Amino acid sequence: MQVGQAVAALWLFWLVSWLLAASWADPAQKRADLKAEVRYRILWVAGTALLFVPAHGYVGRMRLWMPTLVEAWSCVALIAIGIAFAWWARLHLGRLWSANVTAKADHRVVDTGPYGLVRHPIYTGLLLSILATMAVKGTLWGVAGAALLLVGVVVKARLEESFLRSELGPAYDDYARRVPMLVPFAPA
Repeated sequence: MQVGQAVAALWLFWLVSWLLAASWADPAQKRADLKAEVRYRILWVAGTALLFVPAHGYVGRMRLWMPTLVEAWSCVALIAIGIAFAWWARLHLGRLWSANVTAKADHRVVDTGPYGLVRHPIYTGLLLSILATMAVKGTLWGVAGAALLLVGVVVKARLEESFLRSELGPAYDDYARRVPMLVPFAPA
């Protein structure tokens, strides 16, 4: 298997399994304003399109660097680790998970497992995978796509934070004071 095929296979596995797993989430009781969600969704679509523009055949300014074979396979390993971390968080959250910014019945602060390391471990894992994908591609398109996805993740995480603070009150404020947002072991 080539590096590009491994990267594509990992992302395809994540996408298909993530979509299938959406069926085991509880229904939402309350949802954030759809207009607020449009901003991060536009960033995600544009970033994804740019990140996954094929890297082969680009010359000149499009190719910024060319990773060695060891570096490329290290990036593939980081993509797998990021996806595994996101899945750990997804499984740990269980039926409280949602693709949208929502509150479920009996919604509560989850602060164990990966949620004891960061408040948004799914995003942390996916960002690791996105940055590793950008590094293995080495293109201007990959950098632009990763940048848009990073901004989109931060926009969605902040929207979730605001929504959860309004829904969960002081319990979420206490959690946010103790646990960093996206980077493990960073100051909260």
